[in-house]
Amino acid sequence: MSDEFKNFWKARAELVEENLKRELNATNTIDEKVLQAMEYSLLSGGKRIRPVLLMAAADTISNDGEKFLHVACALEMIHTYSLIHDDLPAMDNDDYRRGKLTNHKVFGEATAILAGDALLTLAFEVITRQENVEPKILLSVIREISTAAGISGLIGGQSIDLQSEGKKINLATLRTMHLGKTGALFLAAIRSGAILAGASDEKLDALTKYAENFGLAFQITDDILDVVGDEKSLGKPIGSDARNEKSTYVTLMSLSEAQTLAASTVENAVDALKIFGDEANFLRELVKFLIGRRK
Repeated sequence: MSDEFKNFWKARAELVEENLKRELNATNTIDEKVLQAMEYSLLSGGKRIRPVLLMAAADTISNDGEKFLHVACALEMIHTYSLIHDDLPAMDNDDYRRGKLTNHKVFGEATAILAGDALLTLAFEVITRQENVEPKILLSVIREISTAAGISGLIGGQSIDLQSEGKKINLATLRTMHLGKTGALFLAAIRSGAILAGASDEKLDALTKYAENFGLAFQITDDILDVVGDEKSLGKPIGSDARNEKSTYVTLMSLSEAQTLAASTVENAVDALKIFGDEANFLRELVKFLIGRRK
């Protein structure tokens, strides 16, 4: 991992962090408890991959990704809402997230649900505050993100996940599930950044292929880490997939086969960027970083 890569990610993640705090501070509320629950999860750390990806995709096209900070932060709000709900007893029933007690363990189930709902709603309010973008382009991005967050994306994938507990599903179903549950927001981040920056059809197609492989590589690596990862580094218990009787790339294949598939998927992602020059180096390095991550 190069210093340039690390510095870019660090600087953009800090930018996102500062703006998330500003957005929460500017939010009017008639109930402080819900706002506290939103803040608890939204500002609990994390790698901020989705907003950083959006800005990096825009940089690949026009080198002005920071201009689109509002849309980038909205994606992080949607991602955080999904984590809060995913951890609920009716879903994955997890006690820890990023090394801290999950939202419902601190604030109760009802408030956790409301905090997630509020973050999802706030995300679209924040998108409407994005400046220096033509209304037609912003509407296109809103469509991308709302589709990714809805029944044909995140929600649909989560539903398949719940229905599949205790069952052995096939690889095609597993891939469909994760294209929605995990991959959809990555796809939305990269496509939205490209659209905001004015990408041509050819470049948008290339970034779309990269995004699809990025999401798949990320999920395969997640499945691998749930078996061989370090609980302290991950910030959550390992082995939760086995406890919840979930099919994963490791259980449907084998650990070594999953690792081989992850590696080939990373190669496909990098290959999708061949029409770009050095402007796509961060994206190339990021997907390679995925396969060696430990958390």
